[in-house]
Amino acid sequence: MRRGISTYSPHSYSGKPKVDLALIKRVLKYARPYKWWLLSILAITFSIAGLSLLTPLILRDLIDRTLPDRDIQRLIWLAIALVVIPLVTSALDVAHKQINARVGEGIVYDLRSALFSHLQNMSLSFFTRTKSGELFSRLNNDVTGAQSAITKVYISIITSFVQAVAILAVMVSLEWRLTLISIAVVPLFLLAARKLGNRLREITRSQLDTVAKMNAIISELLNVSGALLVKLFGRSDKENKRFQERAAGVRDIGIKRAVTGTLFFTSIGLLSSIGVALVYGIGGYLVIGGALTIGTIVALGSYLGKLYSSLQNLTNAPVDFATSIVSFERVFEVLDLPLDIKEKPNAIVLHNIKGRLEFENVGFSYPKDDRHPLSEVHRFGVTQDVGAVLSEDLPALNPQFAQEPEPEKLETRSQAREQALEGISFCAEPGQLVALVGPSGAGKTTLTYLIPRLYDPSSGRILIDGIDIKDTNLASLSAQIGMVTQETFLFHDTVLTNLLYARPDASSEQVKAAARAANIHDFIMELPDRYETLVGERGYRLSGGEKQRMALARVILKDPRILVLDEATSSLDSESEALIQEALGRVMAERTSIVIAHRLSTILSADQILVMNRGEIVERGTHSRLLSQRGVYSSLYETQFKQSQQ
Repeated sequence: MRRGISTYSPHSYSGKPKVDLALIKRVLKYARPYKWWLLSILAITFSIAGLSLLTPLILRDLIDRTLPDRDIQRLIWLAIALVVIPLVTSALDVAHKQINARVGEGIVYDLRSALFSHLQNMSLSFFTRTKSGELFSRLNNDVTGAQSAITKVYISIITSFVQAVAILAVMVSLEWRLTLISIAVVPLFLLAARKLGNRLREITRSQLDTVAKMNAIISELLNVSGALLVKLFGRSDKENKRFQERAAGVRDIGIKRAVTGTLFFTSIGLLSSIGVALVYGIGGYLVIGGALTIGTIVALGSYLGKLYSSLQNLTNAPVDFATSIVSFERVFEVLDLPLDIKEKPNAIVLHNIKGRLEFENVGFSYPKDDRHPLSEVHRFGVTQDVGAVLSEDLPALNPQFAQEPEPEKLETRSQAREQALEGISFCAEPGQLVALVGPSGAGKTTLTYLIPRLYDPSSGRILIDGIDIKDTNLASLSAQIGMVTQETFLFHDTVLTNLLYARPDASSEQVKAAARAANIHDFIMELPDRYETLVGERGYRLSGGEKQRMALARVILKDPRILVLDEATSSLDSESEALIQEALGRVMAERTSIVIAHRLSTILSADQILVMNRGEIVERGTHSRLLSQRGVYSSLYETQFKQSQQ
């Protein structure tokens, strides 16, 4: 198994997420570019909170003074104030939401851009060990959850605290005895909010996990590859049943959450009602005794709802804040992953190279650490990644797999080994064709992946025109190397867009010339929309031969000095194979070419044949010379290449 190393060791979370000062400081760095906007949000929030304190006082004045005194002018001004305050509050609320959205989306943009840029610089081994669903979740769910730490929770904590203090101050100034009575129920309020809140959070976490398991089936099966596999193996009924089971789980826990949520808010409402009842009951008694005015009781009752709301927000704030901080931590986990392929300062920019390629005693082994490069930390309030869910069903479908023992030792002809490549040395002169042959798993593809620095050698050097590729600028290195892999990937876009990916500034004539050289132009012109025809997801609307010729046209348009390709034509029909072979002749002309050869015609035209076995070059030379040695190549010729000889 090809493995990789993760140097990040995140905290594991069970129960409440943990927050440390260093993490908070790092989070606040993302808020610094928006500090003036955040201060504006706070100012607006305080203004809204202050205006909300005026309405109960206006009602108190209206009841206790204006109406008893029959003061018409004062009544008009108070009525105008009751209209103006909501209008001003609404205007401020609109401004608050606009600024908050600007800050929130700005932070999401910053985090996503940083994440995507860092991921683009990760080596290929990272992507072979990382679930794509986990990366999608980091770029979407975690980034969105992270920004709420600044735009929502941070603002909410400060606002709720200031509002609670202000309300208590006003209430005490109005009637300190009723204020004490009103906060007597706060301990019960906080206890209920904590217990039922924790229960609701646990149900919510379970719901998110259940939804994730359902999404796993959707992610795996509702795409071209998954749908094709289901149809080919006749698994539609079983997959429908499996999805229905997952969907039923989502349904059941959704009901449970709704019931618990209702119980939570009902309990909070009942306790709040007790406080309100005490204020009105005892306050009414004081009014009857002449110790208090009716307006004061009405004002205190209005303040109570705001006070309890602020206290509830403060009760939930620590967990909400820690929850959003965990999302930040998971974003930082990706940003802190070390780069396997690094560009040196003042790296050499390659241009106008001749194309001499040399391997000097190159060795390579895939990292031995079997750990997933990203942690399996439970994300509070965020759906778990869906990549690992499908395997949960396999033991249930095939119980015998769980007990099946590992074989005691590998077969003697197996290519399995710890060292992928060892002692690789050869030189390809400018314009030469070097053919790589050998059994499956011998290390041919791994060798080609080292040339454009998809991986770096564990030992030895790779030189282009005498320059170690580790000393070169990565962009310039990529510009000099064209690679066509056995599995061609095309974007779900037009033919033209896929071709221009190699050279966005290419003219229409240059694109067509590349297509003609790859023997694909005539086919494109027969398509409904010609070069504007959509190729479908991963190019599924095209045949294997058509996709390979598209890949060749893309490389021709790039016009590299060094060509690396997997000449995989064994599964193609004779017409497609002939077209590709003819195109290959034009593509490789005057370029240094490293080809994983599958056809005898390529081997016969090679300037040098490298025979690989178990990660080593065991034989090298021309076709006739290698045949005369009666070694590995001779055996491969008899079993793989001889039948293709015309």
